[in-house]
Amino acid sequence: MNMFWADKLLENVKGKQIINDSWTPSGMVHAGSIKGPVLHDVIYRVAKEKNPKTEFIFGIDDMDPVDGLPKELLKTHEKYFGYPLFLVPGPNNKGTFADYFMDKMLDVFKKLNIAGKIYRVEKLYKEGKFNEWIKKALDNADKIRKIYKEVSGSQKPEDWFPFQVICPNCQKLGTTKVIGWDGEKVEFICEENMVNWAKGCGERGEMSPFNGNGKLVWRVEWAAKWALFNITIEAAGKDHASKGGSYDVSGKICEEVFGKKMPMKIPYEHLLSGGKKMSSSKGIGLSSDDLFQVMPPELIRFSIIKTPPNQAVEFTVYNTDLIPKIYDSYQKASDEYFSSRGRSASGGNNTNEELVKAFELSQIEKPIHPPRIRFSVLAQWVQMPNMEDEIKKEGLGKWARYAKVWVEKYAPESEKFLVQQKIPDAVKNLSQKQKEFLRKISSELDKKWDAEDFQKNIYGWSKEIELPSKDAFSSIYISLLGKDHGPKAAWLILSLAKDFVKKRFAETYSNDTYYYTNNKRESGFQKLNNPEIFLIDNEVKDKFPSISVGVAIIKGVEIKKINENLEKEKKDLSKSLGGLTTEAINEYLEVLSYRRLYKETGIDWHSRRPSPEALLRRVALKKGLYNVNTCVDAYNLIVMKNHVSVGAFDLDKIEFPTSLRFAKEGEEILLLGEETQTKYRKGEIAYFDQKGGFNLDFNYRDAQRTLVQLSTKNLYINVDGVYDISPKKVEEVLREACGKIIKYCGGEIELFGIVY
Repeated sequence: MNMFWADKLLENVKGKQIINDSWTPSGMVHAGSIKGPVLHDVIYRVAKEKNPKTEFIFGIDDMDPVDGLPKELLKTHEKYFGYPLFLVPGPNNKGTFADYFMDKMLDVFKKLNIAGKIYRVEKLYKEGKFNEWIKKALDNADKIRKIYKEVSGSQKPEDWFPFQVICPNCQKLGTTKVIGWDGEKVEFICEENMVNWAKGCGERGEMSPFNGNGKLVWRVEWAAKWALFNITIEAAGKDHASKGGSYDVSGKICEEVFGKKMPMKIPYEHLLSGGKKMSSSKGIGLSSDDLFQVMPPELIRFSIIKTPPNQAVEFTVYNTDLIPKIYDSYQKASDEYFSSRGRSASGGNNTNEELVKAFELSQIEKPIHPPRIRFSVLAQWVQMPNMEDEIKKEGLGKWARYAKVWVEKYAPESEKFLVQQKIPDAVKNLSQKQKEFLRKISSELDKKWDAEDFQKNIYGWSKEIELPSKDAFSSIYISLLGKDHGPKAAWLILSLAKDFVKKRFAETYSNDTYYYTNNKRESGFQKLNNPEIFLIDNEVKDKFPSISVGVAIIKGVEIKKINENLEKEKKDLSKSLGGLTTEAINEYLEVLSYRRLYKETGIDWHSRRPSPEALLRRVALKKGLYNVNTCVDAYNLIVMKNHVSVGAFDLDKIEFPTSLRFAKEGEEILLLGEETQTKYRKGEIAYFDQKGGFNLDFNYRDAQRTLVQLSTKNLYINVDGVYDISPKKVEEVLREACGKIIKYCGGEIELFGIVY
């Protein structure tokens, strides 16, 4: 079983645990300083599952001396080097330096729902809580010196004591050295050059070491904390937890000097920024304030705990895709978490426990599904004008705020897409085919587009003029953004003012800058009102008011068995649909519209697939396209491209008027490929002429009587629309189908229109 790292660590741990962590409030709270508290909080939560009495405490090391400062505080606080943090004034002139930065850490605790109970080390010293351990340390200074040498190889002088006082003259702690101990008082000196980051005043004297007059050196103080609180678990950065390091020194002092068992040691790697360990005092790393602007709390927790603590993590956010990758990982973990709940309920156990637990322990409140859209896509959307409604509709408002910050502050230049207000110089390098492609897009902009449909059509238009899709899309991006890549083209174009896009594309047409105004295509669609040719029966209209039918007559065609250029188009289409799956087909609105119609008329669409679905399934199942003749093969391309049914019939075999109506009981049809008549079910929807039905179930199968063959000279065309297939869409498909048929079979359109 793939156990979560904290479960593995605590697998053999029993009884109540007291977990400790601490932090020195010497500078900003950065991502690196958050890692320790989050890891300890996770260990606490997992340990508490085993024993509810488990505790987690967190120390603020405000007795530590100032030995480094963030750059912005050097001018105002350089004079405080060597002072204990609790005696240094705060950067905002309110409270102390320790108070100021401690408040920031407490704010992080609140936002990240970290359960640690806070204690301040300076207060423990003043309350005498460390007095017992101070005396033991001073009494056993010689033993502690030996431990340093045995464990770490560090040789301490014979007059070294593990304690520093706060100089009563200059108030510095970092410059003092204890040189004697009589059991009640220590002798000290405040040395001028003991350290290179602070100057001592030279004061000498004696004083009590107890009740806050000084502090233990930090390795000994660490051991004293463990002894004082009976700590059982504490994780530490690998620099301290390596063999012979600080942890081992403190552990031996804890056991051999203070007589307490050392805690369970859990080493962890630091978060790195540009390959360097993050540092509060040196200002290395992303601050917590900045971090909360680009990620919600649950993702911050997730980014830290998703990886086992002993694995190094580079957390460089500037000019990288780290943040989008974290969002992707979080969405994946969410999917695993919620699907695991379903598997658990059904008795399944195929679960990635690591991801599930990481997601669960990342939550601030009750787990909820994050947005489905990828963060990298959202980062593109927030750079587009007029996308607010789409973002709001998808419930992406919260993540959109984070995406804006990422784009503005951290994203690589390659991920920033600024629409150019002046035509970019690079458009002069566009080919004539690319310009023709932009001209085609411009001519289609007056229609009301759904972004998904528009994207599909952009692909289709590039295929029609035999322009590689890479070149097609780069022409869009070069014209609008001045670079050869960008967000999804349809969303980008539709987010901009229509006239702006038209003008910009027009400016790329070499010298034809007037084209877009002088060649504006007439909007709307051509309604046909000719019941002598075709009508929709009133019963059908009443039951399915959304039904519309495109009707065309093409005369003078010459149909052949095969055409090389048409075969190339078929291969190109198959290639473009290479990644198509049956699952994807199940989501097409057009296919769902036909299925819905079938269901309403009592037809099982599993056994009678609507023609667009049947054709697309052949591609998805790698069965190849049909080879019938140049007419059928031509309009099948349009069917697969638009997912809308097209039918062609031999005009000379039809006796007008024709209609779309419900079949009556007893009516029959001889279908293509059959030897006997098939009886219609009462209520099935089909096309009829005066001789009978020439179609079954709207768009499922056609009659032999009206079959289009090599001898056919005149064509009768139908395009079927219902529900989400609008009359306007029917008109577009009919126009495309007629155009493709004429391209490969010749002929002229005699009648064209939409009935609805």
